[in-house]
Amino acid sequence: MTPANQPTVVDTASVQALLERGRTLATPVLRASIERLAPPMDTVAAYHFGWLDAEGKPSDAGGGKAVRPALALLSAEIAGAAPETGIPGAVAVELVHNFSLLHDDLMDGDEQRRHRDTVWKVHGPAQAVLVGDALFALAGEILLELGTVEAGRAARRLAVAGRKLIDGQAQDISYEHRERVTVEECLEMEGNKTGALLACACSIGAVLGGTDDRTADALESYGYHLGLAFQAVDDLLGIWGDPDATGKQAWSDLRQRKKSLPVVAALAAPGAAAERLSALMAEDAKKSQAEFEDFDEAEFAARAALIEEAGGREWTSQEAQRQHATALAALEGVGMPGHVRDQLTALADFVVVRQG
Repeated sequence: MTPANQPTVVDTASVQALLERGRTLATPVLRASIERLAPPMDTVAAYHFGWLDAEGKPSDAGGGKAVRPALALLSAEIAGAAPETGIPGAVAVELVHNFSLLHDDLMDGDEQRRHRDTVWKVHGPAQAVLVGDALFALAGEILLELGTVEAGRAARRLAVAGRKLIDGQAQDISYEHRERVTVEECLEMEGNKTGALLACACSIGAVLGGTDDRTADALESYGYHLGLAFQAVDDLLGIWGDPDATGKQAWSDLRQRKKSLPVVAALAAPGAAAERLSALMAEDAKKSQAEFEDFDEAEFAARAALIEEAGGREWTSQEAQRQHATALAALEGVGMPGHVRDQLTALADFVVVRQG
């Protein structure tokens, strides 16, 4: 699923090398932090990260794309520091990100993530809540135990990002029960839920490396708009993505009645398709979630077709591209080595052309 006017060439090899560097440098510290948790939270968390299977045996299922750790290490280089300076920030951001995944999966009732059963499905809701809470607490601990002024600055930025992330999830849940949500409200929610933490990832390594607040703020602006581009693509994949690539059910966001960008943009558009979609969704709102999930594939396909006919799919594709351009523009006044700028550009390009 790719936005209109996407970058014609993406330096995939460079991006994969950056992601692998982030994963390689951050994972040992991430594993060590998880070992601090009391049983059974340590093994439940290890299952979530893909290091153990459901029976507690070693697994190489792997975790996510490692975009946030890659950005944290890159941002350290902007400050003139070694990428390793950003490792505590990379780990802290990854812990907060996974805290949100554990809780979101439970709140949304999602049974699959990364082609595996979610934690609440395997280990129960209580463990999903507890482990999520533990990851959030660990993130601050990892930073503050450095004991430096820079660590304190980084922890403050992470705390603000975490609070905004939670604000975004609260907005997301409240929107599910509203008949209409504006495009502006949806963008604000997604800026909180996704943009805030990516913004932090883009600055936290530089802050640990001693950069000034002006540079850190510019890096956060890049990350915030990159997060909005990322989420716009995610919203497209949540309706039209290939389950083999996304690791989620077909029509996953429609099944959860999410007021995602394509849906909100379609409902806001003029025309008969938007009116038919609005009428369908008004009827859907009267049904229980169990009744709604009993719909056959054709019914979800019909809703997706109406969203596309009303222009929601195209608008969201264009919005991803607009946010991509705004992210890159935020870097224009930031001094950095040329290779780092090229890598930040490649990562931004990757975000808007990914398939899962």
